[in-house]
Amino acid sequence: MRRFGPLMAGVLSIFLISWGAVASASEILLVTIDGSINPASADHLIGAIERAEETGAEAVLIELDTPGGLVSATQDIIKAMLNASVPTIVYVAPRGASATSAGTFITLASNVAAMMPGTSIGAAHPVSLFGGGSDRPPAGREGDEGARGVVEKKIENYLAAYVQSIAKQRDRNVEWAEEAVRNSVAVTADKALELGVIDLVARNRAELLSKIDGMTVKVRDEERTLSVADASLVPVEMTIVQAVFDFLSDPNVATILFAIGAIGLYMEFQSPGLIIPGTVGIVAMILFGFALQILPFSWIGVLLVLLGVGLLIAELFITSFGLLFAAGITSFLIGGTMIFDRPEVSDLTVSFWEVLVPIAGAMSVIGLFIIYSLGRTFRTRQTAGVDEMVGMVGRAETAIDPDSDSSGKVFVRGEYWNSRADEPIAAGEPVEIVGVEGLMLRVRRAQGPGPENRTTAG
Repeated sequence: MRRFGPLMAGVLSIFLISWGAVASASEILLVTIDGSINPASADHLIGAIERAEETGAEAVLIELDTPGGLVSATQDIIKAMLNASVPTIVYVAPRGASATSAGTFITLASNVAAMMPGTSIGAAHPVSLFGGGSDRPPAGREGDEGARGVVEKKIENYLAAYVQSIAKQRDRNVEWAEEAVRNSVAVTADKALELGVIDLVARNRAELLSKIDGMTVKVRDEERTLSVADASLVPVEMTIVQAVFDFLSDPNVATILFAIGAIGLYMEFQSPGLIIPGTVGIVAMILFGFALQILPFSWIGVLLVLLGVGLLIAELFITSFGLLFAAGITSFLIGGTMIFDRPEVSDLTVSFWEVLVPIAGAMSVIGLFIIYSLGRTFRTRQTAGVDEMVGMVGRAETAIDPDSDSSGKVFVRGEYWNSRADEPIAAGEPVEIVGVEGLMLRVRRAQGPGPENRTTAG
């Protein structure tokens, strides 16, 4: 056994060395947020933080590019970041990206805040399409901002205090953070570094990890030294459910789904049996309903949108010389701008020029096409039933005497019909049908063959 001693010792040494290398290898969970901050993206990020805590990962790296999002979802993310037992690193990337509004809060809440050159941060004021952000009362109402102005002021004060507490917690520029909320201040990456808003600027992910390796951060009031130089990045992808809800959480997507649903259902009602427009319309409306469960919306905006669609439909049946059509488009556009205009809970709105105007234009084109088609139908001569016989030219088989109680016979369209006339007509003369009264034709002497007469006597 002794001769195996050195061999076993060598094997054990190799095992211990290998085990030590594996044990020292660290992981960084990578989360990419490219879009709005909503319940789906919040669940994704919070899940990644929980996973990092369970697996003992070195840190969570959040690559961020967002225009903003829901206040409630932002608060959930920040609460998870401030109470996490693993360091969180926010990296605003790629070039051209921004940490706007809610993104500003999330960046300030990270243990390490970094940006790529060519990115920006700020503009965290709660937005509102109709007057939000202005401290000046409307003309004629000096000294009285109105109920809406008071609510917005409360929101502004709350968010300003909230971002100050976050910045103070992470030892960042508290004054700038307040300015970002109150005055929508936004700065570039280099300026943010100069103002102490972020910790560093890195041109790529490798440079970021190299610069922060060995950096000391405070996690749950305990100092921790980052060891990320040789760490492996493990991407954390959204689940299918999270990806679907993340897609539906965009107000622009929700508005487009509503428009598709309304158009599809209307086409199905106009032409029952087409199946495809109705099916697409129902699916779009169901998805729109899911979106309304995620996004905070205004009932006033929803009602105005519905009113607009209703007026467009009414234009097809009521002669208003375009007034209902114009009112419908106006109502739809105003309602569309208001439907998700809830600055107290979200800074997400529907894009007016990129979404609402094209949808209104598409609905206008479809409406005008339907009106044109109906107009052509009304102007077209009937081609089915007995009424289509009006205008046809036949032949009197017997004499027709208007003073006689008996009717004459007319041959038209391969058939013999009883006929009456207001003037004497001799047998064999061409006659034109001017009316149909049950099984009796009202005829008159034809004026001669012409383009307006359709001879069908055979």
